[in-house]
Amino acid sequence: MGKLTPMMQQYMDIKNKNKDSVLFFRLGDFYEMFFEDAITASKELEITLTGRECGQKEKAPMCGVPYHSADGYIAKLVSKGYKVAICEQVEDAQEAKGIVKRDIVRIVTPGTITDSKMLDEKDNNYLASAYLSEKGMGISYVDITTGELYTTEKRNVDFNLIRNSMVDELAKIKPREVIVNKYLYDTRIVKDIEDKFNSTVNEYHEWIYNTNESKKVIKNHFKVLNLEGYGLGDSDYSIKSTGALLQYLEETQKTSLKHINNISQYSIDNFMILDINTRRNLEITETIRDKTKKGSLLWVLDKTATSMGARMLKKWIEQPLLNKSLINERLNGIESLINNLILMGDIKENLKEIYDIERLMGRISYGSSNARDMIALKNSINVLPQVRELLIESNCDYFKKLATNIDLLPDIYELINKSIVDDPPISIKDGGIIKKGYNDSLDELITASTEGKKWLSQLETTEKSRTGIKSLKVGFNKVFGYYIEVTKSNLNLVPDNYTRKQTLSNSERYITPELKEMESKILGAEEKSTILEYKLFNEIRDLIRVEIERIQNTARIISNIDALNSLAQVAYKNNYIRPNINDKGIIEIKNGRHPVVEKVLDGDMFIPNNTLLDKESNRLNVITGPNMAGKSTYMRQVAIINLMAQIGSFVPAEYANISLVDRIFTRVGASDDLSQGQSTFMVEMSEVANILNNSSSDSLVILDEIGRGTSTYDGLSIAWAVIEYIGDKNNIGAKTLFSTHYHELTELEGSLDGVKNYKITVKEDGEDIIFLRKVVRGEADKSYGIEVANLAGVPSQVISRAKMILKELEKSDINYQDIDKELIVHEEVALDSNSLTASEENQIDMFNFKKQEIIEMIKDIELINITPLQSMNILNDLINKTKEI
Repeated sequence: MGKLTPMMQQYMDIKNKNKDSVLFFRLGDFYEMFFEDAITASKELEITLTGRECGQKEKAPMCGVPYHSADGYIAKLVSKGYKVAICEQVEDAQEAKGIVKRDIVRIVTPGTITDSKMLDEKDNNYLASAYLSEKGMGISYVDITTGELYTTEKRNVDFNLIRNSMVDELAKIKPREVIVNKYLYDTRIVKDIEDKFNSTVNEYHEWIYNTNESKKVIKNHFKVLNLEGYGLGDSDYSIKSTGALLQYLEETQKTSLKHINNISQYSIDNFMILDINTRRNLEITETIRDKTKKGSLLWVLDKTATSMGARMLKKWIEQPLLNKSLINERLNGIESLINNLILMGDIKENLKEIYDIERLMGRISYGSSNARDMIALKNSINVLPQVRELLIESNCDYFKKLATNIDLLPDIYELINKSIVDDPPISIKDGGIIKKGYNDSLDELITASTEGKKWLSQLETTEKSRTGIKSLKVGFNKVFGYYIEVTKSNLNLVPDNYTRKQTLSNSERYITPELKEMESKILGAEEKSTILEYKLFNEIRDLIRVEIERIQNTARIISNIDALNSLAQVAYKNNYIRPNINDKGIIEIKNGRHPVVEKVLDGDMFIPNNTLLDKESNRLNVITGPNMAGKSTYMRQVAIINLMAQIGSFVPAEYANISLVDRIFTRVGASDDLSQGQSTFMVEMSEVANILNNSSSDSLVILDEIGRGTSTYDGLSIAWAVIEYIGDKNNIGAKTLFSTHYHELTELEGSLDGVKNYKITVKEDGEDIIFLRKVVRGEADKSYGIEVANLAGVPSQVISRAKMILKELEKSDINYQDIDKELIVHEEVALDSNSLTASEENQIDMFNFKKQEIIEMIKDIELINITPLQSMNILNDLINKTKEI
């Protein structure tokens, strides 16, 4: 095997240090990839695979992309989960002795994207770091485009609770990329993260998860001596996850990230917990079917004017509050805006003029901003005085508090206003971005260049007159510089002081000593001015970078104002009302509406409904009614109204008294998880187990059709037992909406404390049914399954046959409405504290009626009067009945 060429050896040395990345190796105007990277990139990017001499027997596989269009290719690789290491020339090729020095300037990963074309402007792009041990967990996450860094931890509790807390928190964050310690990487949680959140997960250096090592990294980043100021004094799990996160950023970004200047530590217990099933079932930020924003709660509530406000509103929706005073603070702000529509409109119009300051500051910190970003920042700052004045004039203490914290940033405005031209070019290396009067040396260079060009324009007129060549032109190109062009028909008029420079098909190009001298002055001045402008721009950017924290604080206030104004606009337009927030366990809603369904209907009548849940006699509502009648919509509606109230939003109802709930659980619908080897019923039972094990008396539980995935009697048994357990104050006593087709469960009202029956009303019109979609007290007397099948378009022959079969079954089936009331025990159900099984003497026995029926059949037999054939038939019936027990 031959020796690699020097350039290829340089490539291999760099690649060996970045084996987990696709290496974009800068060669002139291209990024080249070699060997395995070339094979991978050519396939994933659908570009041609070629070869290059490398000093060995066979050519090295090679492919490449132009550097000026590399962002799109990088984005494609990163979207597929690859890391991309960007290797640039780090010295001038003209000054290099031998091979030009190259080095990695940045590693682009799914969680460290900064290119705006690769990002959703209304969504954060989080990189997360997760640490797990048997005793606790820590999660830290950052959006490097905005500088936001958050951390939380859970420790000294049951491991299952720790694990569930981690998964629930990651479901909220939805990070694009997660780095984890070895212990966590070896668990099934990683598979859940990859599959359910579509995140890239990588195991990270084990050494960094040492508390002391992590502390060093954090203190070094923030330039502090201790971590008490960030609330991390004894938060070992947060320290480990944060230290790993910052170390990873240092390794991949290769630059100072001064815009990440604070750590926001929070407690999971300060927010309502929404697990991944609840987020999906309630379609909080995206729909189940299409995974799109349209059709979600966020779609209804987002009328923000800025990208910053949209991201803030999404955060609010994803983490409802448990603090009553904070909720009322937001509600006060919304109420003041609804009471002053002019103020609401003026705020929105001013906010429209504000750019995405958070991400502008990210680019400034990275050193990737251009002069147009500076003008965007200046124009945004220009609006701040009007916004602050509007807030001060409001009658809302919350807005006035926000107003006093807005920094008008006059020094930043003045710096940009006096230094950057109003309409600068995109490039910062080609000049034309610094205002006249900002720098004397630059002004002199620009003047020299301008006067030189004026001399050139006069030269053309002078030479035409002197030579008599009317078609004479003075021109310029980058190869030959300035020249005088004469057509071949006038070559006889060319004076002796012209020196031929270039021959074209129809003309000749000349220079003169005077022209060459002026060219040197002009080009020298332009080159110097361009270099100076670039230097001055970087100095201006550095001055702004020092003030990043001030600018970020103001940006966050603007985000809060925008999010509140959005909620106020939606509340006013859709006739929402202010909910009363209580901590007494009462959820009372009058004429509540589903915000998304109501919007989708767009003018069609949405049927509102009432709800009453509390901790006493209305803990659990059993809801019956046919499919398509609106049971699921109604239950989701109650959950969403509660969630909206706890983010501090007005709600779609005529009246709402909303209790703070610590969690919302939903078990809605059924879907096989075949990839995990789990059937519909197994998935259903796993979700039910999660609810029973983690809900509390302060939780809101939505259970839709529990027990459908198995046989009728098994399903009914499980549904019955779940109601008993979750409704019992000695066990859980959670506020629960429980829809079912098992009409037998309606017998529980009056038998179990706190259970109430509700039904969806239906009107029969001959053979047809009309869904009235009104929830009222009572139980449905029919399931209307065949009628629903008819509405769904099932062939008439099948419908007719189904009706015949139903009649036969109704003749032979047991009438559950005739269950002996004496068989239902009215005492409180006593459950063993270590088991879901009820004590037999107190448990409701729903099968006694079958035994009783067999006994009655035997009693009715008259042995003297029956024939042998009849006795055989009776015996057969008895055997069949016993099999049903």
